[in-house]
Amino acid sequence: MDALAVILERPESLALNRLPLTPPAADDAVVAIAWSGISTGTERLLWSGRMPPFPGMGYPLVPGYESVGTVIEAGADAAVRVGHTVFVPGARCFGAVRGLFGGAASHLVAPAARLVPVDAALGDRACLIALAATAYRALGGLRPGATPLIVGHGVLGRLLARLTVAAGAEPTVWERDPARREGSPGYMVLAPEEDARRDYAVITDVSGDASGLDGLIARLAPGGEIVLAGFYEAPLSFAFPPAFMREARIRISAEFRPDDLAAVTALIEGGRLSLDGLITHRVPAAQAQDAYRTAFADPACLKMILDWRDAA
Repeated sequence: MDALAVILERPESLALNRLPLTPPAADDAVVAIAWSGISTGTERLLWSGRMPPFPGMGYPLVPGYESVGTVIEAGADAAVRVGHTVFVPGARCFGAVRGLFGGAASHLVAPAARLVPVDAALGDRACLIALAATAYRALGGLRPGATPLIVGHGVLGRLLARLTVAAGAEPTVWERDPARREGSPGYMVLAPEEDARRDYAVITDVSGDASGLDGLIARLAPGGEIVLAGFYEAPLSFAFPPAFMREARIRISAEFRPDDLAAVTALIEGGRLSLDGLITHRVPAAQAQDAYRTAFADPACLKMILDWRDAA
């Protein structure tokens, strides 16, 4: 079996070609992908060649970790069955071509234990589950009534804000781009200069901006915490005295884990987390080259989805 796949041959050089798939084992499943999302964080760095050293890094590679499709083959020991709709957080099934993260293809072979069953009625919105799980991990042990600050109102920031509201807290969000301040039911979005507060107990940065740490520390309450939930290509640094005076804590929120995926899936199924209004662009997979450029260059593009359903 082979698959039509997005291949980053080298920085800023993308092709759509067929690749042979690794034969499935007894505990694997074969998934026909319907949709995959393009990440404007890690995939932008892979595209530009600015990704810091990372396990599995190297070209050529198949990117993507936000894929949704239907199981068309399941091994005897697989935990899913043919016909199930599943979320696939990437795959490594392309032989000599690296899978980092290996989800942007028409078909994938992956361990069934890594697949997350989803409601087929979600359609392409199910591609957002990875970002929702990332936001959930960053949320930490937020208490009801808390008033945290979120920096950045892209898709990850919006999901984090929605999860914060679902937890009974009242977030404020900073966003510099006026066009991205819209679409904020249940919370307030401001430009940083419009916010006079300097007593935030928790500030979560999802902007990926490595230059703003001193400004965030200046907004912390004593003993406050900064959560770094973006992906930062440049080194992070900060002036020590202001952080020392506040006894600031800095926490790095890494990639999601299986329990984060399970938690957000339950929230979505229970109606406590909506994925509506976050996908702004959808194109056929055959237009992948233009889609990647749009996803990375157009500020109006919150989330780009590739549609693989007609991919031959």
